Amino acid sequence: MSTDHYNIPCGETHREVLSAGTRAPEFTLPTTPDQTVSLSDFHGQPVVLAFYPADWSPVCGDQMSLYNQLLPEFQAHGAQLLGISVDGVWCHHSFGEDRSLHFPLLADFEPKGAVAKAYGVYRDDVGTSKRALFVIDGGGIIQWSHVSPVGINPGADGILRELEALSSTIEVGESR
Repeated sequence: MSTDHYNIPCGETHREVLSAGTRAPEFTLPTTPDQTVSLSDFHGQPVVLAFYPADWSPVCGDQMSLYNQLLPEFQAHGAQLLGISVDGVWCHHSFGEDRSLHFPLLADFEPKGAVAKAYGVYRDDVGTSKRALFVIDGGGIIQWSHVSPVGINPGADGILRELEALSSTIEVGESR
């Protein structure tokens, strides 16, 4: 399980992207003005964290729409998908409604980028997160992470491979 690292442009503070084998930092973020979601809400099931720079950007819209189309495949592995950006809840609401998204978009708004910073994917120079993916197992351990260049949609192949591997591991463990 490899983690891809990319050069950090000048002006950014270097923080190491969390890699496989690391305990995923706990967080609680708003998903609506009066509702929050915590990583611990999904204890016992895999979680896919999809950090993205901003609602309404073309690449982010395409990426989140792709994941929305693939929700049945994620759910077949028992996984919960969470989108995270530094946009606020109202921006997320409009974006999610416009794209007909059926998974939570979490606002890492204030303190700005705190969760992205904890995962090592905040871009200090522009005030957004990197385009980063994390697959976390039911015990809260990161099993896979990937950072894409900001202008490139990473797709879902890596996520699906890791969810398949997690499912296989669980099935082997259950059959013993």
